[in-house]
Amino acid sequence: MAKTQRKIDELTIRFAGDSGDGMQLVGTQLSILCGKYGNGVNTFPDYPAEIRAPEGTLYGVSAYQVNLGNHPVFTHGNKIDVLVAMNASSVKVNLPNVREGGIIIVDTNGFTDKYLTLAEYPSNPLEDGTYSKYNMVKIDIKGVMEKELAGSGLSPKNLVRTKNIFSLGVVYWLLNQKYDITLKWLEKKFGKKPDVLDANVKALDRGFKYGEECSELTEQLIVSPADRQKGHYRNITGNEAAALGLVTASRLAHMPLFLGSYPITPATEILHFLSGFKRYGVRHLQAEDEIGGICSAIGAAFGGNLACTTTSGPGLSLKIEAIGYAVITELPLIIIDVQRAGPSTGIPTKMEQGDLLQAIYGRHGEAPLPVLAARSCADCYDICIEAARIATKYMTPVMVLTDGYIAQGTEPWRLPDVDKLPAFHKQFVTNPEGFEPYKRDPETLARMWALPGTPGMEHRIGGLEKQNNGNAVSSDGMNHQVMSEIRDRKISQIANDIPLLEVEGSQNGDILVVCWGSTYGAVKTAHTKMTKEGKTFSFAHLRYMNPLPRNLGEVLGNFKRILVPEVNLGQLKFILQSKFTRPMEGLNKMQGIPFKESEIEAKVLELINNK
Repeated sequence: MAKTQRKIDELTIRFAGDSGDGMQLVGTQLSILCGKYGNGVNTFPDYPAEIRAPEGTLYGVSAYQVNLGNHPVFTHGNKIDVLVAMNASSVKVNLPNVREGGIIIVDTNGFTDKYLTLAEYPSNPLEDGTYSKYNMVKIDIKGVMEKELAGSGLSPKNLVRTKNIFSLGVVYWLLNQKYDITLKWLEKKFGKKPDVLDANVKALDRGFKYGEECSELTEQLIVSPADRQKGHYRNITGNEAAALGLVTASRLAHMPLFLGSYPITPATEILHFLSGFKRYGVRHLQAEDEIGGICSAIGAAFGGNLACTTTSGPGLSLKIEAIGYAVITELPLIIIDVQRAGPSTGIPTKMEQGDLLQAIYGRHGEAPLPVLAARSCADCYDICIEAARIATKYMTPVMVLTDGYIAQGTEPWRLPDVDKLPAFHKQFVTNPEGFEPYKRDPETLARMWALPGTPGMEHRIGGLEKQNNGNAVSSDGMNHQVMSEIRDRKISQIANDIPLLEVEGSQNGDILVVCWGSTYGAVKTAHTKMTKEGKTFSFAHLRYMNPLPRNLGEVLGNFKRILVPEVNLGQLKFILQSKFTRPMEGLNKMQGIPFKESEIEAKVLELINNK
């Protein structure tokens, strides 16, 4: 039958199945291909906390969502336009987020009595009208692939495993996309297993051909390339961007990079990525625990390395005492916290913004340190470089907050020209004349940094309070107050070394939305949409959480009402209200998933309509 094509501005596709169905894999391949093609891309991996949840269960559904646009895309999407589901539970879990009239592509093998029971369907929804509001595309993928691979000798188990690649081929037809990149990836992945490679290549081709033949798919959805700045682009996760940012910072600072860390979801990939840079002089230690990880990094900092440690919420709790040690020794250290749902073990694979108060205040004693927050996957690169600049300039540990959404999601990233990035070379003290480890730079209040073993500059540091401008341990109360005030003032005055807060939209008026971290994308998208509709509000996004931008009070004073959306119960709102002593409105979400722009839009409309 004749097929048509329809150009659309934005399209949200979600692959869903069991943990072993390869949904993360095909979603990633789709995002890579579309990013190479030039689309705006934003992704959201959504998988259960169990390593391998029971097959076919509602709580075991694993999914990967890809939002494509002919413009820069800042969110994972509002409603699902195309759902590719491997079984009944995968449809049921995701159905509330599928737009009416959307396409649902299902593998009918996942709708047997067994799967229907696990999904708690009393009857087969493919036959009883449950999905009547959607464009259902029912495919017996196993049957199709058995015919395609007849005589191949492939085992039934490996044959079933091709269903994800087959479904990817169907989606490629739907998008009218060439898939040479995916074929090259298959060749690289399965090159040593010719039979498996052949089966997956045939599955991809057969899926694309099935799209051409399928009577239920009547049109292709064309998303044109985005108009973006010229340059070389690649899709990147937040964790990979953070790792590359640290490597770049090492080069800019002319210091060797050391990572001391312990694996923890969802931060582990930073350790994995950096372990691949050994040939470039990057050193890493996978420690026996979180405490060993950060303490090794502190030792590396003492020895003159650009040192960092990575973790998530529970690991951050374990590192707290050592972070205090880094504060009192005044050593540069980058601490990356990829936030996840807590408290305790919480929901390890779900995102949250619940560590802000702990990052700023969560240590015994007066132990201030700078806290930065990345706003997107690609921004993790820039924020890690900035953290390294501040850490080395001011001789202080710096906390970087990301979260599971931006850490494991992807977006296109324009490769920077590293040679054009400003260096921040830290000069070690080499002249022993007048050297004291706690003698300070009059401008930055940073203490002297001398490498251990430098002749005539032997010194000690440690957890006991030291004499101001000296070296000796001091238990004198007046000296302790002076040292505490100096450390606090050193961090506070960093506000003079960071950009002023910028407001998007009118610079004064009724409503200002103040956001931080990964809420940026939803707020910006809602702002763009509502501005086009004539429903005005302004927003400001914070990347510097401590100290706050020095003009923040002035910005807040220019607006009558302040809305603070957070994936927590109101931590930034608490900080802002206590600092600026004015009431603010909160929008709080604690579901392990990021905000949609529609949620921001609905809250702003509520405020507009209730003046």
